[in-house]
Amino acid sequence: MRQPVPKSKTPPSAQVETYLAALPADTRRHVQELRDAIRAAAPGAVESFGYGMPAFSLDGKPFVWYGAWKHHSSFYPLSQATTHALASELEGYDISGKGTIRFRLDQPLPTALVEAARQSGS
Repeated sequence: MRQPVPKSKTPPSAQVETYLAALPADTRRHVQELRDAIRAAAPGAVESFGYGMPAFSLDGKPFVWYGAWKHHSSFYPLSQATTHALASELEGYDISGKGTIRFRLDQPLPTALVEAARQSGS
C-alpha cells in the first residue's frame, strides 16, 4: 500500500525561491522571466509548488507548472485545445504530446506566447 506523501510545511513561495536560488544565474533569469510572464498573464493566480517544481493555481485549481532543465525551461500543462489554437505561434518550439512547451535558454522568452496560451485556456 502506498503511503501518502507528506505535505511540506514550507510555504509555496519559499519553495519557489529555494528552487530558483538553486539554478545557475542565466537559467534563473530565464525562469524568473517565465514566472513573471505567467503572473502578468494571470494576475489572480496564486503561487504554488507541486511535482517538485513551481506552479500557479487559479480559482483554487492548479493552473500551470513551469521548470528549468539543462537547455530549456518548460511551461505546462498546455491543453490539446490550446496547442491547436496556437499552432502557428508554436511553430519552431519543442512541444510534447503531454502538453509541454519548451523554451530554449539561449533564446529570448516569448512572453506574448505565454499570454496567448492563457487566453486560449491553458
